[in-house]
Amino acid sequence: MNGRIIAERYELATLVGQGGMGQVWTAFDRHLHRRVAVKLLRPDRTARPEDSDELRRRFARESRVTAQVDHPGLVTVHDAGGDGDDLYLVMQYVDGADLADHLAEHDPYPWPWAVAVAAQLCSVLAAVHAVPVVHRDLKPRNLMVRPDGTLVVLDLGVAAVLDSDTTRLTRSGAPIGTPAYMAPEQAMGGAVGPRTDLYALGVVLHELLSGTVPFAGASALGVLHRHLYEPPVPLRQVRPEVPEPLEALVLRLLAKDPWHRPTDAQEVYRALAPLLPVPAAALPGGATGPMDPTRPFLRPYAPWPDRQASNGPPPTGQPPTGQEPTSPPPTAQAQPAPRPAAPRPAAARSTSVAAAVDEVKRLLDAGRLTQAVGVLGDVLPAATAEHGPHSPVVGMLRKQYAATLMEDGQFRAALPELRRLAEDRAAEAGPTDLQVLRFRFEAAQCLEQLGETVPALAEYRALLPYVEQQAAADPALPLEVRHRTGQLLLRAGDRTGAREVLQRLLFDAERLHGPQHPLAAEARRALEWLRRVHA
Repeated sequence: MNGRIIAERYELATLVGQGGMGQVWTAFDRHLHRRVAVKLLRPDRTARPEDSDELRRRFARESRVTAQVDHPGLVTVHDAGGDGDDLYLVMQYVDGADLADHLAEHDPYPWPWAVAVAAQLCSVLAAVHAVPVVHRDLKPRNLMVRPDGTLVVLDLGVAAVLDSDTTRLTRSGAPIGTPAYMAPEQAMGGAVGPRTDLYALGVVLHELLSGTVPFAGASALGVLHRHLYEPPVPLRQVRPEVPEPLEALVLRLLAKDPWHRPTDAQEVYRALAPLLPVPAAALPGGATGPMDPTRPFLRPYAPWPDRQASNGPPPTGQPPTGQEPTSPPPTAQAQPAPRPAAPRPAAARSTSVAAAVDEVKRLLDAGRLTQAVGVLGDVLPAATAEHGPHSPVVGMLRKQYAATLMEDGQFRAALPELRRLAEDRAAEAGPTDLQVLRFRFEAAQCLEQLGETVPALAEYRALLPYVEQQAAADPALPLEVRHRTGQLLLRAGDRTGAREVLQRLLFDAERLHGPQHPLAAEARRALEWLRRVHA
């Protein structure tokens, strides 16, 4: 495969990683003449054949969503798409070593280094969880240490898409992730959230400080069993020099019950802060070695490498990245407001609307959702002026606009559109009309994706009796509403309510579709996890 061209642009060079989910290559971007990293995924190997198209759609959407996370500790996503049977993700090439190799080269790992690694990861996780996205596969192989000591988190987009609906995207229905770093709720198919990533952070910290993961075993099942039932060994029993507050923090991060862990990454950072080095503690002359994770705290904003820049051209290879500017960029001058366009004749407007509809279809067929959203947003006012706000043409365009916003991951913009569609349809056909209920369900999904758990849960609960009345017309909708309700109740910590909803979901899914249906399997795993937690 060496020399293969992806998307007529990225020339694969060296295979640097391979696993069950795909391959990672270094590559050369022929358009911009730069080195990049390309991850290739094969949907036919990660999903059932009938789910391959759905995986491709979700991959494109989630890649766009996660590319919006702006943090120097998160690898930059340059491009994503499909090439033949492969899905590809093009990322920034990061110079350095992954944390697993860094640990192997520095045994025992200095505990101040472990604290500095965890503190940097807290900063990244806080930005990721604010999207909100959960990484789901945080581990040393997904973490890079740059020469200047800064940490970079990899594989966010891939983890988010591949584990966003596990039972539908894998042949076995097993959760995607690495067993040694998997939180109990994730292993049992329960609702995942920011605390799931914090558990993985606890595993990474334990491994850095002790040299081994807290729960190991000969098989994945054995490892997951230990995650569920065995307490971790306190770090000071194997390494007495570890500070007591650090040991206590790791034990909290590894709590079986997610509600017994720290609330968020900010709380973990606050616990780590007293243990971090301060600039005054820098070595004489300010020197630190390469790949020292404490360097960003010892010498913040210091240039790298520690030598005066020459006047000659930069050396061959990728220049260091991750340094923050010492001053903000100049503020752009305000542009004058555009003059309103002169009204066009009706015939011209009609031609414009028809051409825009054709353009939207072409963009959607090509998978260019963001551009389609822009065209739809521009054409809607013209179509409304020409045909009236209640015309079938405008109604069709509004539905397409809302659906494309959701598909593109623009949930905040899609939410008011869906609410208006539901209100207008309810005024015409009544509040229990099936289309009204579907609009409301999609609006609740937007709330959920935006992290608005309480209003999303309230909307799902309000919808449930009405979608049950429409079960003959759409038997899948009640199951989906129960599924989302159960997951949000788990996330909110209401285990009694979640158990009731999931038991009903399991009964109905098995009755309608059989015990192997994905929703039945997911409900079964979540109920088993609840049983184990309360055992």
